[in-house]
Amino acid sequence: MKSHDLFLLLLIVAFTVSISVEAQNQAGFISLDCGLVPKETTYLEATSNITYKSDANYTDSGLVGKINDAHKKLVHQQLWALRSFPEGERNCYKFNLVANRKYLIRGTFVYGNYDGLNQPPSFDLHIGTSKWTSIKIVGETDTIMREIIHVLTQGRLQVCLVKTGRTTPFISSLELRPLKNSTYVTESGSLVLYNRVYFSSDSTSIIRYDEDINDRVWNPLTEDDSTASISTDQYVNTNNIYEMPQVVMKTAAIPKNASAPWNLLWTIDNTTALSYVFMHFAEIQDLKANEIREFSITYNGGQPWYGWFRPAKLSITTIYSQTALTSSNGEYNFTLAMTGNSTLPPLIQALEIYTVVDILQLQTDKDEVSAMMNIKITYGLSKKISWQGDPCAPQLYRWEGLNCSYPDSEASRIISLNLNASGLNGTITSDIIKLTQLSELDLSNNDLSGEIPAFFADMKLLKLINLSGNPKLNLTVPDSLQQRVNIKSLTLILGQNMNPTPKKESKTVLVVAVAASMAGVFALLVILAIFFVVRGKKGKSTDARGPPPSITSGIVKSETRSSNPSIMTKDRRITYPEILKMTNNFERVLGKGGFGTVYHGNLDDAQVAVKMLSHSSAQGYKEFKAEVELLLRVHHRHLVGLTGYCDDGDNLALIYEYMANGDLRENMSGKRGGNVLTWENRMEIAVEAAQGLEYLHNGCTPPMVHRDVKTTNILLNDRCGAKLADFGLSRSFPIDGECHVSTVVAGTPGYLDPEYYRTNWLSEKSDVYSFGVVLLEIVTNQPVIDKTRERPHINEWVGFKLTKGDIKSIVDPKLMGDYDTNGAWKIVELALACVNPSSNRRPTMTHVVMELNECVALENARRQGNEEMYSMGSVDYSLSSASEFAPGAR
Repeated sequence: MKSHDLFLLLLIVAFTVSISVEAQNQAGFISLDCGLVPKETTYLEATSNITYKSDANYTDSGLVGKINDAHKKLVHQQLWALRSFPEGERNCYKFNLVANRKYLIRGTFVYGNYDGLNQPPSFDLHIGTSKWTSIKIVGETDTIMREIIHVLTQGRLQVCLVKTGRTTPFISSLELRPLKNSTYVTESGSLVLYNRVYFSSDSTSIIRYDEDINDRVWNPLTEDDSTASISTDQYVNTNNIYEMPQVVMKTAAIPKNASAPWNLLWTIDNTTALSYVFMHFAEIQDLKANEIREFSITYNGGQPWYGWFRPAKLSITTIYSQTALTSSNGEYNFTLAMTGNSTLPPLIQALEIYTVVDILQLQTDKDEVSAMMNIKITYGLSKKISWQGDPCAPQLYRWEGLNCSYPDSEASRIISLNLNASGLNGTITSDIIKLTQLSELDLSNNDLSGEIPAFFADMKLLKLINLSGNPKLNLTVPDSLQQRVNIKSLTLILGQNMNPTPKKESKTVLVVAVAASMAGVFALLVILAIFFVVRGKKGKSTDARGPPPSITSGIVKSETRSSNPSIMTKDRRITYPEILKMTNNFERVLGKGGFGTVYHGNLDDAQVAVKMLSHSSAQGYKEFKAEVELLLRVHHRHLVGLTGYCDDGDNLALIYEYMANGDLRENMSGKRGGNVLTWENRMEIAVEAAQGLEYLHNGCTPPMVHRDVKTTNILLNDRCGAKLADFGLSRSFPIDGECHVSTVVAGTPGYLDPEYYRTNWLSEKSDVYSFGVVLLEIVTNQPVIDKTRERPHINEWVGFKLTKGDIKSIVDPKLMGDYDTNGAWKIVELALACVNPSSNRRPTMTHVVMELNECVALENARRQGNEEMYSMGSVDYSLSSASEFAPGAR
């Protein structure tokens, strides 16, 4: 084949996988004919058998238009109409989809001189807050198609058209197709299609649905002077995860000169771009007894990439790049060449080339986005031109009337909302309370009615509320809100009230931001003094008793604080004002849980995590005190260190060392940027967490049982080093005589030792059980409990799967087979021993650590072996290149 503008690359064979083909019923397809009217219209497009519908329900802006009638015969029906966006800088389509699902997203654009201006436009496409690609229309009849393969981290998607000049953005059709998550895997980022071709003698036959059940568009690449086409009428087994169309796999290209190297080349203008390539092969000729087709693939300059490959007879094999590829000059040259054993030239059926784009996931907090969308709908604010896409991000397109915070590595938060003179009517919506970081709220000069809501008093960061200019609003101020006004933690502006309804002993307020009278202040001080005297007496009483403990969601609800003496030591005690200062008034949220909220802070030039205990938390003062006193006396490199604590009145806080990469569960699920933890990472995390737990069991005096071992309590630092956290439920156990202690059951469902749950007898083997569940999560990346599985609990599911003796059926498919099989068997057997129903038959954590160290050693040996194997392939092939790009066995 001639070295013209083609492409390609490389490695890792995905051998034939037996999976069922999904029914071709367009399940999950969203196919929008943009600008189609009336909006209830649907139709079946004749060439593809795809059902299209109007886009009207997916966007609330834009104008409909139609291309020039003379151009309609050149394009398919879904491209006859379009939607243009002459107003606003950013206009978006909104979709509610499946979180953590992979989608192919395709936009198609045909200008067709719909506006009679003969000015083909240029503009950008965004996914959420990030640029996907640029669109530049050249001719009236040009058809521009753009595709991206993207994994949704949340259940919503926004595709936005962004104006970049004076011309008007438009779109002809927008299509979404769900894909299997195991396909088109990347180290990071989303995949933008550069080219997708199949080799055919027919230059006019574009393949898509329903030949391709995923509706990928395949363009034919025909033979030239250096190549020839071959084909077969026989069935080709295409049952691997890529589900290739039969018509694509039944034709292939071969070089006419079999003895000469066959070059596949392409050039990417962006020389810094990362790329991924997928090649699809099948032997479709009947080979004679003495015929062999075997070839190798080399990359730029003859470096070996995949060698001694023999396509399977009438069965697909997909070879693809396991890691992203780069080229300093943007040129890629891949050579397919016969080996010394081969009698036949190389062949190839199809190839796909993608470049990587990073779609930033750090958008506005999802709860606040939901709240703003509800506010938009409640008050009919769809006509606000700027209210498109994400409310805060990117900052250039922030919604009008909003101010937001932009922390470095967390979602943006709304800190002020100004809806002055926005035509609001009806009552004040409770969705406002979901804007938890709000400090200023302006609802003035509208037509609001009803009561001033009491929930304003619960918004602790709210400093200013302006409700003036709402003549129908009842200006009675709730007591809880009035108290905040009195102590000057809140300014409430009501303005002139024509018909006030004051509370008893209150006065009509013009601006309720005034200091309380001296008598009121004096009374308040007297009340507070009495309160603290009474509370002090209760704290000293030895007879005070709290309510009996109860179990809520598997976690102990502790006694009231009055039955627990305060923490003995004052070392590292921090006041609440110091907490406010170090967190910058709780500006940046790191996470939330049943215990409360964790905030980012800075203490003595070091980053810290500040866990504020919620008043409604199941983790009460007893658990808080236990955690402080435990962490003040135990120190281990794999236990999260306590930097300080706050025990200031009702304000309880724990200040930990900062763990930049969050918890293990987030990293396994892809919520920390989408990167897949390697098998090596997972083994190291497992052994480090085990060492921390082993220290609690054997290194402490007295020994400790953690009681809440789970993946969300294993935290990772910036180097992915693991530390065990959250010791609020920890208990000591005896070392002489009895081997267990009787206690109220505590822990997390799914991780809870069934023997402990049944008998209330706690021992270190209860932690071993929980850690076994964690090991199974690390191997499988499956939820601990999933009622849709044939076996809901992960222990039972793994055991059920292993009855067939196939470890691959349970190992996380995101690893793409890149792990040591012996190590995988070893860790699964160890995990199943840990979750044995009988605690006497479970190993100790000392034994667990020893076994896990052997798994790490196996993985290290495998990786060293791979490097040696591939570096020996060529004198010029550097060890570093082999380590980075060499394929593992598949």
